[in-house]
Amino acid sequence: MDAAALRAEFPVLDRVAYLNAGTDGPAPKAGVAAAQAALRSQAEEGRFTPHFEARRAGHDGLRAAYARVLGGDVGDVALKSSTSEGLGSVLAGLDLGPGDEIVTSDSEHPGLIGPLITARARGVRIVAVPLKDTADAVTSRTTLVACSHVSWVTGEVAPAALKELDVPVVLDGAQGAGAIPLDMRALGCDAYAAAGQKWLCGADGTGMLYVAPAFRERVRAIAPAYPAFQDASRGLDAELHEDARRYDGASLSREGIAFTLAAIELLESFGLAAVHERAAALADRLAEALHERGRTVAPRDGTTLVAWEDPDPEATRDRVAAAGVVIRNLPGTPYLRASIGAWNDEHDLERLLGAL
Repeated sequence: MDAAALRAEFPVLDRVAYLNAGTDGPAPKAGVAAAQAALRSQAEEGRFTPHFEARRAGHDGLRAAYARVLGGDVGDVALKSSTSEGLGSVLAGLDLGPGDEIVTSDSEHPGLIGPLITARARGVRIVAVPLKDTADAVTSRTTLVACSHVSWVTGEVAPAALKELDVPVVLDGAQGAGAIPLDMRALGCDAYAAAGQKWLCGADGTGMLYVAPAFRERVRAIAPAYPAFQDASRGLDAELHEDARRYDGASLSREGIAFTLAAIELLESFGLAAVHERAAALADRLAEALHERGRTVAPRDGTTLVAWEDPDPEATRDRVAAAGVVIRNLPGTPYLRASIGAWNDEHDLERLLGAL
């Protein structure tokens, strides 16, 4: 992979060491240009039949791109506005209540915490354990496992033993899609929600939801929107799509779709496997360098996130930002976190280490 050529596609890297893709990936020139072209078309040509045809084509193209990223079939992918929406729609669609139990981790993102709190309010018992212990926490009382695939705090990966469970597994893939190789069949989960704006460097307000075919029999579609129908013109006689399109959220904006699709195609042009490999290698180097300098690095696996302890994370975040390095603190924890992408380089890592 031509790492320098990939880096040149992200203008922000000319100015700062951007190490925050776990929140929002850097915006590529191709994505911005595609969004501008979509907006320009709307301004100059109006928004009538050709516009809506372009939106439908965009939906199809983005769904197919997400399927390639997930390593799944296009018919198993729904379009969502975020990871949070995807997770919420699955947990709500299962109609869980008293007598049900969900096993989760004790370090989940608010995107999953929200649906879990809602389930608890309906009488569901929530069992929270360290991510590495989630498979072992499942008992005969457990109805569902819902947890991160990659921890947003530490970069740890959920245990492979989850695949062997006899209960459904729903994964928060916000730090997985675009960051590490994915194969839905090999992963063995029943649902996987992820974001378009993080490691795929797409637009805010874009996301995806994979639902395994057999699991769709158990997940009711919540508040189906226009794209979820086979033929919405049939009114109360309209039927939902039989595949995962039944879970589609409200129509995404034409410009947002264009942005995200262009960003994914850019990454694919450099080879997703190479993008994953380079990002993970750089993250490993940073973790090792921090350890050598006496920093306490959070337990992690070979992912793209590196978190380490700091006596005043928020103040340090602002101090390194003033030095041209973008990282984040993780509220409620002692950690700072760097998110490393294939677009980064050794100079970015050295800038961070020097600023610290």
